[in-house]
Amino acid sequence: MLRFDPFGDLDLLTRGLLNGQSGSNRSPRFMPMDLCKVDDHYLLTADLPGVDPGSVDIDVDAGTLTISAHRTARSEDSVQWLTNERFFGTYRRQLSLGEGVDASAISATYENGVLNVTIPIAERAKPRKVQIAHGGKQTSIETNTVDAG
Repeated sequence: MLRFDPFGDLDLLTRGLLNGQSGSNRSPRFMPMDLCKVDDHYLLTADLPGVDPGSVDIDVDAGTLTISAHRTARSEDSVQWLTNERFFGTYRRQLSLGEGVDASAISATYENGVLNVTIPIAERAKPRKVQIAHGGKQTSIETNTVDAG
């Protein structure tokens, strides 16, 4: 699995530095995430504290996994802020899925501010045994296919 936009975080940071002012509306800088391979699937874990579970959206289109979520700003006009550091707005991450994943079987859970996305490896990409005919008898040789992620 590869990141879809390697310059996205840098672009977001640059826009934030150019547009961000103390006490102004600020949008999230990034969605921290981990991605690892566990047995026959990939596990993506993203931190989304304070995000309404109903705002979390995961789409798969043309080999791209898109995760978006929204944290609503406090709308109290009568509040005098002493410090206002928490980001609000829309979080978004995109990843390019390799051909070796089963996009139709992707599943996700969201609990305690953590999103877990399970991305299964496709059957065709898993290691398998290939039968080889040799001098009238067959033997079995284990092969490992190339991991597309």
